[in-house]
Amino acid sequence: MQDERLVMAGYREEDREGDLSLRPRSLREYIGQDAVKENLNIYIHAALKRRDALDHMLLYGPPGLGKTTLATIVAAEMGQNIRVTSGPAIDRPGDLAAILTNLNAGDILFIDEIHRLSRAVEEVLYPAMEDFALDIMIGKGPTARSMRLDLPHFTLVGATTRAGQLSAPLRDRFGMMFRLELYTSEQLAQIVKRSSSILGMPAEEDGIIEIARRSRGTPRIANRMLKRVRDYAQVKADGRITRQVANEGLNLLEVDELGLDKVDRNVLLTMIDKFSGGPVGLDTLAAATGEDALTIEDVYEPFLLQLGFIQRTPRGRLATPAAYLHLGRQPAQQALDPQINFLNEDQ
Repeated sequence: MQDERLVMAGYREEDREGDLSLRPRSLREYIGQDAVKENLNIYIHAALKRRDALDHMLLYGPPGLGKTTLATIVAAEMGQNIRVTSGPAIDRPGDLAAILTNLNAGDILFIDEIHRLSRAVEEVLYPAMEDFALDIMIGKGPTARSMRLDLPHFTLVGATTRAGQLSAPLRDRFGMMFRLELYTSEQLAQIVKRSSSILGMPAEEDGIIEIARRSRGTPRIANRMLKRVRDYAQVKADGRITRQVANEGLNLLEVDELGLDKVDRNVLLTMIDKFSGGPVGLDTLAAATGEDALTIEDVYEPFLLQLGFIQRTPRGRLATPAAYLHLGRQPAQQALDPQINFLNEDQ
């Protein structure tokens, strides 16, 4: 039994190392986001020539597109260390002050979900970003006084899926802002091919393409699906990923030929069957499906919008005729003429 635990511990450690190895380590290895890479390459080389810290950078876009990976690559290209934290983890101004005072010159501070920083923490961040200084209060009451501590020149890289929720003063202090776009099937195929090679998993071109086109334009999902298809191939097939094996493995995960999963279909079917195709408000849709409203808006809606399966109107979300066709439903008159439906106003 002890030997079995040791084997499993070794397997988990090996699996973690494999997960980390799938991340590209340089801009050259990073696939996709060509405009972002080209600009970053220029800015990084300019900063290196000046022997100066890179300007603060904001990365935003749907989850799973590589914001954390890109921040790690920036640190590697600059030859600096990276400190990683997240907005919800920084509860008090003192927590942020402790992080900032332990940075070295040129270090990269990566804050994921930066839109979730509290206003009090943001107030500490403003002078740190703009003047590389930290204002702290000493004492209490009438004897309290402010003292300013100088900070080394560092680079803050913020990542968010909800750039609109950032306060204007914080957003204006970023010298670079990049939106990461959903990937094309061709780009995802390159990522899946690279990952399968790293994992040592033989995969045919048709199998790679099948995984890529069902990956919702997201590298994180592509790699996750590749691992699950790998498991299926090793147990149910000869260990090689073919188109048939990829089809069978992804069908087992309830992922259809366009990449829609069970939740996507549930959202669309709820709109069609319960609300005659809409318009339906986001909160009403969340209550009807049992999903969180923010999860629907941030995770599922961007891909459904990209496919043209839903529309966002002032009165709510609307299922399009393309969604009816994909799900094998007969389009209702409301879906064809949204102007005549005045029910389910957006909340």
